[in-house]
Amino acid sequence: MRWLITLLLLVFFQWYSYQALKTAISNRWILYGYVFFTVIIVGNLLFYTLILERNTTNEPRLMYAIGFFLSLLIFQLLVSVILLAEDVFRIPQALYSFLKRVPEQTQFIPSRRKIISQIALGLASIPFASLLYGMYRGKYNYKVLSYNLEFEDLPDAFDGFKITQISDIHSGSFDNQTKVQYGVDLVNQQKSDLVLFTGDLVNNRADEIKPWIKIFNKIKAEFGVFSILGNHDYGDYMRWESPAAKRKNMEDLYDAHNEMGWDLLLNESRFIEKDGERLAIIGVENWGSGFKKAGDLNKALNKVSEKDFKILLTHDPSHWEAQVIPHPFKIHLTLSGHTHGMQFGIEIPGIIKWSPAKWRYKQWAGVYGENKQYLNVNRGFGYLAYPGRVGMWPEVSVITLSKSKSSI
Repeated sequence: MRWLITLLLLVFFQWYSYQALKTAISNRWILYGYVFFTVIIVGNLLFYTLILERNTTNEPRLMYAIGFFLSLLIFQLLVSVILLAEDVFRIPQALYSFLKRVPEQTQFIPSRRKIISQIALGLASIPFASLLYGMYRGKYNYKVLSYNLEFEDLPDAFDGFKITQISDIHSGSFDNQTKVQYGVDLVNQQKSDLVLFTGDLVNNRADEIKPWIKIFNKIKAEFGVFSILGNHDYGDYMRWESPAAKRKNMEDLYDAHNEMGWDLLLNESRFIEKDGERLAIIGVENWGSGFKKAGDLNKALNKVSEKDFKILLTHDPSHWEAQVIPHPFKIHLTLSGHTHGMQFGIEIPGIIKWSPAKWRYKQWAGVYGENKQYLNVNRGFGYLAYPGRVGMWPEVSVITLSKSKSSI
């Protein structure tokens, strides 16, 4: 039934968008071209999702199939909405003409107005062009976002301590080693004391990271690189030959973290020591609202004392309000990812910050604070499904810990 409803909606959007094009443009070759490319885009998606086996080689191609289809669908959806608004006036006129039954009248429904169709096509072309640009340039348009966070109880030895956070690599989607290398170089150029990765190294399979290990193992920091798992790292979104094959995939993913020199935290903690003082790095497995809940915060805090300065890595930001803030232990800084900022939005610092992600997550991008505790939601290093980014660029977060002046 879901497939039937989806198919009917797609046919509906196709028909309405074709009506707009036919009304606005008289050139039949343009109409034929539109139908041709629509068939190619839809057929390409069906080929990669229903026929071709999903593997590491085909994953980027599948992303592009989804991206072109999504771009076309948004275009058709907006055109359909505008033409439906026109029909709100056309249909009553048609009913009136039919009931009046003027003998010489042969057409009851008024013709579509050309200007309305032109407006619909023009407005729908804006997000369509933006989505295509996001696929061409946006997905590797890495940005370094820097934050200075003050804490009253930060150990003196860590005043000015710099942390780089990356998240949501989704290595199976990548298709350009030069661009990915550029992103990794940006990470190293920050010369941070510590690098932290907050989950989703792959889309589904551990072998997705293999071609990229030699790039990501170049990420270095004086106090190390620590990582956690995200919801996509467990392989839950695909069918496996057997439970043993899925377990093997998980083991291979652990090995990949180790091969890159990343210390993977599975509901556990580590201590960073400097000048006789320490801070705790705590990493939980995925805990998400509506997603896998393998994270165990209490277990991860087992070796941590209440007075330790704590940095928590947890993939899904919904964990922050659900368990982190209410926890008896004060967790000073939480680092998350997961949302990608929906890979689409508008951000003008100090003026507007918007993305569809806000309809799903209360904390979806950037820094949030409550009860002298902070959360940073990284917009992600990679991309998933739609192979691009518009407005929500791939992010390298740089956080500097500072001793609050009021406490000095």
